[in-house]
Amino acid sequence: MKTEKGQRIYRTVMLIIITALLASLITAIIMNERFASSLNIGNIASGDGTTGIESALASIRTILEDEYIGELDDEQMLEMAIKGYVAGVGDEYTVYYTPEEMSDQYDTAMGNYVGIGIYMVVNYEEGTITVVEPMEGSPAAEAGLKEGDLITKVEGEEVTPENVADMSDKIKGTEGTNVKLEIKSGDETREVEIERKRIEVSHIDSRMLENNIAYIQISDFDGGAAKEFKENYTSLKDQGATSLIIDLRGNGGGVVDEAIDILEMICDKGSTLLIETDKKSNEKITESEEDPIIDIPIVVLVNGSSASASEIMAGALKDNNKATIIGTQTFGKGVIQTLMRLSDGSGLKVTTEEYCTPNRDKINEVGIEPDITVELPNDIEELTDENDTQLQRAIEELQ
Repeated sequence: MKTEKGQRIYRTVMLIIITALLASLITAIIMNERFASSLNIGNIASGDGTTGIESALASIRTILEDEYIGELDDEQMLEMAIKGYVAGVGDEYTVYYTPEEMSDQYDTAMGNYVGIGIYMVVNYEEGTITVVEPMEGSPAAEAGLKEGDLITKVEGEEVTPENVADMSDKIKGTEGTNVKLEIKSGDETREVEIERKRIEVSHIDSRMLENNIAYIQISDFDGGAAKEFKENYTSLKDQGATSLIIDLRGNGGGVVDEAIDILEMICDKGSTLLIETDKKSNEKITESEEDPIIDIPIVVLVNGSSASASEIMAGALKDNNKATIIGTQTFGKGVIQTLMRLSDGSGLKVTTEEYCTPNRDKINEVGIEPDITVELPNDIEELTDENDTQLQRAIEELQ
């Protein structure tokens, strides 16, 4: 069981699991692979309404070849050109990924992580990488890394404001390889060499509260979350749980199917779980196909950082009268992205659908209003069960 402190992180820091900086936008992802015959400027310029792009880039290329005193990196220039082109859509969730970035995105969504196993905060202004907590049993923990340690060098290169993003990425790597880090603990500085390993990451934290109330916190909906949720619920039920608190505070989303699979465990067979609408106004309605296995009273905790797949889950439970929602207004991200892998290994994450609750309430830029609104006190330095007003209200509701 994690410590109280570990249970209360709620994604308030930039979470890097297995040393990969997951600077991810709040998102719900449908996994899909689409292959194009090729990916180049010519093909991109040949789409509808994009005439002139190829000639414009060719003109700029000519100027650079004539005037720029350095060497031109064709591959990097092409990647940046495509990134800028996609960014021009004006949707923060629609993104082009290089092959390396796409591999990271896919592994993250599927719950596959390789690295040294730490949570860490990257401060871009100060150029620092701070260890928040090593994962239990991880290579980082075995190497003696602890909360508050500073990673000052990676492979002998000093971490600075100019390179801190690259350094945090550099910590990740291939399974079985080593990374050399310089660690500053207080006034002491030491060098460690840590082997990168494949680590199973937990999406769920659970425990039994007073009066046989089961508590399950879902940190994200990445691959494997539903399976882990079922295992944790079954264990608590076997211990005598008679009611359930599902904590979605700080949960920014993940894979839509994982949230749907958890809803299948709670909602009646045939219940509407999700309504999606695409660009052509085609509507897709997802209904529960299984008989529920959870038949005890439920409270769901949400806040302003509960987004996307979390809102799908909270909205479905609320509209199907399967849970009482307690906390504050959710984030309001009611759009779904499809992750597409292209033939060269790069990828596109594209906003492809907007969704609403089973009662057809709009979520995007609106959010979900709790049944019972409870704010957290502003003067809390460290959140505990005792001063967590939202958790205490949930316990009262179930009692």
